[in-house]
Amino acid sequence: MKLKYVIYTLIVLGLAYLIYYRISANKKLEGEGAGGRGGKDMKGGGKGLQVEGIVVKSSDFTNNLDLSGTLEANESVALRSEVSGLVTSINFKEGANVTKGTLLVKINDRDIQAQLQDALTKQQLAATNENRSKQLLEKGAISQEEYDTSLAALQSLKAQSQLIRAQLAKTSIYAPFSGKIGLRSISTGEYLTSSTSIANLASINPLKVSFSVPEKYAGQIGLNSEVSFTTDGVTKTFIGRVFAIEPGINTQTRTLQIKALVPNPKNELLPGSFAKIKLSLNTAKDAILIPNEAIIPVLEGKTVFISKNGKAQQVPVEAGTRTAESIVITSGLKVGDTVLTTGAMALKADAPVKVTVVKN
Repeated sequence: MKLKYVIYTLIVLGLAYLIYYRISANKKLEGEGAGGRGGKDMKGGGKGLQVEGIVVKSSDFTNNLDLSGTLEANESVALRSEVSGLVTSINFKEGANVTKGTLLVKINDRDIQAQLQDALTKQQLAATNENRSKQLLEKGAISQEEYDTSLAALQSLKAQSQLIRAQLAKTSIYAPFSGKIGLRSISTGEYLTSSTSIANLASINPLKVSFSVPEKYAGQIGLNSEVSFTTDGVTKTFIGRVFAIEPGINTQTRTLQIKALVPNPKNELLPGSFAKIKLSLNTAKDAILIPNEAIIPVLEGKTVFISKNGKAQQVPVEAGTRTAESIVITSGLKVGDTVLTTGAMALKADAPVKVTVVKN
């Protein structure tokens, strides 16, 4: 029994010693930490948190907006016939350049030619009757009403002849503008209807570049603004100029539709190609730029940490345009401030820091 009590006593004493040792160790650590912060670090000779930072400078900033767009033909049309009939001749080569007014396709017009001859014969007879009635009216042999009837018949036949001529003209399909014609989908002898596509005709010099910009940049783009872009498969950079701007913002996408013209004398560019656009907006003088990683989002907006007298200070800022690497600060910082770019998650206000300045 005595041995049992001895064992229990030793166990209790051991636990008490462990608890005492742990409390003493914690107090020692707290004393060392407080002494380090209150002594050496507060005097500027301590370690502090190792961070990187930049010294704020001012410079001219040109805001380049990276966008995507699509190349479009200056003019494009799917050629179709207004009348139905057999194709009697095809007067173009696929993929060739054609000039405005060139006869491309001829449709059989024999039946319409016959209708026109019949109408012209009737018109000639009606003209003779009208002339005779006019002479008789001058002599008082017929009434004004009888003459008016013959005149109306003549005018009706003239209108009929004009209608037939219009139908006849539709049997000849001409190029509406100069451009390059694509692959044809018809053959000679085929019966053509108004729903049949003959070929595509496109004017590709110059080309149009269609793209959209976010609403907030709408006021920075005007007519004749320069646009540079590249396309897949072509290493060359092409230059165009804005020639048309949509008069309103698209309410669904909150963007502004814009088109630019780009010369294409060598036909290097093709309609439908994807364009990687770089649009130069306004240039800001003496702008302050800092790295994106220095910005800390908060409920009220944005803040950054700066180093002042060896301590971190959190200051609110207002930001403007953001690029892939940096952001423009419109207020909150001044030239000469040291902005901390690392350690944001570990920093607190008035925490001692040791800053390694990097070039920006």
